[in-house]
Amino acid sequence: MVEIFHTILYEPIFNIFVGLYNIIPDVGIVILILTVAIKLALYPLTTKSIRAQKSLTDLQPKLNDLKEKYKGDQQALAQETMKLYKENKVNPLGSCLPILIQIPIFLALYWVLRDGLGDVNFDSLYSFVSNPGHINPISLGLVDLSKSNWVLALMAGGAQFWQAKSMNRKKPPKVAGEGSKDEGMMVMMNKQMLYFMPILTIFISFQLPGGVALYWFLSTFTMALQQVFMFQKDKDKGGDKPKDGGVIEGKVVE
Repeated sequence: MVEIFHTILYEPIFNIFVGLYNIIPDVGIVILILTVAIKLALYPLTTKSIRAQKSLTDLQPKLNDLKEKYKGDQQALAQETMKLYKENKVNPLGSCLPILIQIPIFLALYWVLRDGLGDVNFDSLYSFVSNPGHINPISLGLVDLSKSNWVLALMAGGAQFWQAKSMNRKKPPKVAGEGSKDEGMMVMMNKQMLYFMPILTIFISFQLPGGVALYWFLSTFTMALQQVFMFQKDKDKGGDKPKDGGVIEGKVVE
């Protein structure tokens, strides 16, 4: 299993990393290019993931109503839940696949950056990739990306906060009717995650080489940009308008 991981993910990313460094001898810029390339490769899956996550968030009040209505009857609850998903064309697993794909890529990139920013072993280079002999971990002549960097860790946490914030729902009004209490509870849980995940991101990023923290920041930042762009595009098309009345941005729509 380790050999498969090394052959399919580590070696290609390591060779792309070294190949780019041969052309642009700045690891910070190389990491930026790698991040953009990975995000472009995963763009279709990421788009589906964001839409699925937003759809699940929008359906949460109705899901809470079903839980209240079919309390104690798990079979009926499961059937009605799947029916609700089908009616709204929502795949509850749609947001998981891109994350599962990105985890091994992130791990491979972590080992590439760990090896590429330390005592580099070039034994994994393909025959057509030139051996640079040494990789300078200093980016832009200022930042040593082989060491932990609290600024990059804070930037990664800030990007995580922005991404979560752009997906977060607003608190429903008291006059919104049945289900608003459950939706308000969901908002409270979302707010807890809104602050917990960035703090966790900062803590983990500070334990990693600055190059990994830089990738984490760039990857999360581009994801947040993609979310904002998609939501704005849907809004311009009228995709956020309720059909037969409902709650939107804390207001009751008749």
